[in-house]
Amino acid sequence: MIGDQVQGIGSAGSAIAEYLASGGYVMPPLLLLTVLLWYAIGSRWATLVRGTDKSVRVLVQNALRGKERTNKGIVDTAVAIGVSLWREDRAFLRERLDEAYIGYERAIKRHALLVTTVVTIAPLLGLLGTVTGMIETFNSLGDMTLFSQTGGIAGGIATALFTTQMGLVVAVPGLIIKSLLDRRQRQIRHDLAQIKDILCSLPAGRTEVSA
Repeated sequence: MIGDQVQGIGSAGSAIAEYLASGGYVMPPLLLLTVLLWYAIGSRWATLVRGTDKSVRVLVQNALRGKERTNKGIVDTAVAIGVSLWREDRAFLRERLDEAYIGYERAIKRHALLVTTVVTIAPLLGLLGTVTGMIETFNSLGDMTLFSQTGGIAGGIATALFTTQMGLVVAVPGLIIKSLLDRRQRQIRHDLAQIKDILCSLPAGRTEVSA
């Protein structure tokens, strides 16, 4: 049983290595980009947690009334911090909220540029491999060689197809998840700005937020 598992793992590793080798020199950079992309996506996914489905006004009003709540995300925590600052002193409240939320502003943008860069570069690297494979194919046609040390016509076509496939496999899922994460980022940024506006416009002693 264990021997079969080891053999299965070895076969899978050999298949992956053969696949990467079939794509030529473009495949290792694409593999590196894949690792970087999913690291960045995982980090952003874990960071961009709003914490609740309730509106900001409801959260602020509940906090003003003293309702206890477990803070599970950025917006939850930002409301608790903002209400605490509002209760302490309203002088220069906007500046104090800006200072308190600057860490959140940085966190929600972290790795966004890396994700954008990878999903942009991956198809271009795939295209580079495609061009390289086609050059090899046409060289083989010019020499009238079906097979050679580099693979000839068959090797050139394989390189072109494998690199194109790998570039799309990296970029397409990354682009879809990037759109989702960017939407989350915009929503959280809007929520933080709304918390500031509500608290800065709230008179002292009020526990009700106007609609």
